[in-house]
Amino acid sequence: MALVISTELNVGYDKFSEVEKATRDILAEHGFGILTEIDAQETLKKKIDADIRPYKILGACNPPFAHKAIVLVPEIGALLPCNVIIYENENGRIVVSAMNPKEAMSVVKVDKLNELADEVNKIMKDVIKEIGRKFS
Repeated sequence: MALVISTELNVGYDKFSEVEKATRDILAEHGFGILTEIDAQETLKKKIDADIRPYKILGACNPPFAHKAIVLVPEIGALLPCNVIIYENENGRIVVSAMNPKEAMSVVKVDKLNELADEVNKIMKDVIKEIGRKFS
């Protein structure tokens, strides 16, 4: 099983902001809010003067699913939120990837949590597919 669910879009850096907005909108349509946001390009430049291609990390959370997971296994918070990344790859195309919740949660051997991870995994796959279709 793959660690991430991913799509490479047929667009370049000039569409980065548009892809980011669409990603946020589609996540919201599926019940996810953004709890955290890291502009890795900006942060690495500021902290260690490193230059990298555009790279954003969005910490997405679906409150009803997060609540269920935390009630089942309080330590699960170490694996939350579901990170979604948007970056420009070496071919100059934009990639959107999401953490595979099923894979991440598989380290915790609780059946009900695995069932929950299956549900969230399906939603994340739908989100990534929608983003891919929007920019195809």
